[in-house]
Amino acid sequence: MTAKTDSPGNLEIGLLHYPGAQRAALHGLSDVFSVANRMVAELGAVGLPQIRVSHWQLDEAGLLQRIEDGLGAASQPLRVLIIPPSLEAAPPPDLLERHRQPLCQWHGQGTVMASVCIGVLFIAASGLLDGRAASSHWNYAQTLAERYPKVHVEANLPLLDDGDIITSAGLMAWTELALRLLERYLGASVAWETARYLSVEPVSRPLPGALFSPRLDHGDEAVLKVQHWLQAAGAQDADLVGMATCAGLEVRTFLRRFRAATGLKPTEYCQQVRVGRACRMLEFTRRTVEQIAWGVGYQDPGAFRKVFQRITGLTPSEYRQRLALPGSG
Repeated sequence: MTAKTDSPGNLEIGLLHYPGAQRAALHGLSDVFSVANRMVAELGAVGLPQIRVSHWQLDEAGLLQRIEDGLGAASQPLRVLIIPPSLEAAPPPDLLERHRQPLCQWHGQGTVMASVCIGVLFIAASGLLDGRAASSHWNYAQTLAERYPKVHVEANLPLLDDGDIITSAGLMAWTELALRLLERYLGASVAWETARYLSVEPVSRPLPGALFSPRLDHGDEAVLKVQHWLQAAGAQDADLVGMATCAGLEVRTFLRRFRAATGLKPTEYCQQVRVGRACRMLEFTRRTVEQIAWGVGYQDPGAFRKVFQRITGLTPSEYRQRLALPGSG
């Protein structure tokens, strides 16, 4: 899909501590990423960053602060913040509300928000999931839908990767989430070798086009604002003038900065977002190709088929057929 954007050095992934957070997930995620670093060394992978895990919690002033972990202050925004599950009841509204501002601030700086099970409530309470789909454990799907009616709850999806926000359903889905992050930032080989070492089910190899990993760590706030808008809206009804207006830039300036930041033209970026969503619909719904084309913003199903095949190498029908054949990926 897109080239790796990480340079050698450190790739920081933060874990959020909150009252009732599952300790097994917090420790387990740290272990998975530690094993991944070992796999990078054993594979002799050149140019890949080392993952460093940091731990964060809300202080009395309502700011997310590091828990003592020996890493020092963060030199740049976290690449990912993972919100773990809980073995207790749904977090109370006041706890969710206290996390609202810092989560929005970090997301606005390019940090990918990722949740496991009930952790999705923190992201939903921040408003970042308004108008977007999210995966949730079946036991909390109704709670999520009732509290946050603007969120499209997908309780049947084990993991929903929507670029800048990733949600996963099961209480133990932190293993799958960790492997998906490894696949995104370190590549499929590292993810598979890590899963093999841990003797856990490896993350399923997505077919071409199913996993779009947009670059969010470029530091251009105007472009990042447009990226978040496109992800939230599924890149529908997004024309060049509208994107430039969202960024607060003239069209020519926006075009130059967008490509410099993301590595893609705005039209190419929108196509990637739409095709990624179409892949998900082909896998998890029974909608026809025409219905899916309209659902992701294409008025002409023929044009959709051409774009889909150019990005994935398969027609929509072939893509769906490959998904239906065990071991065909």
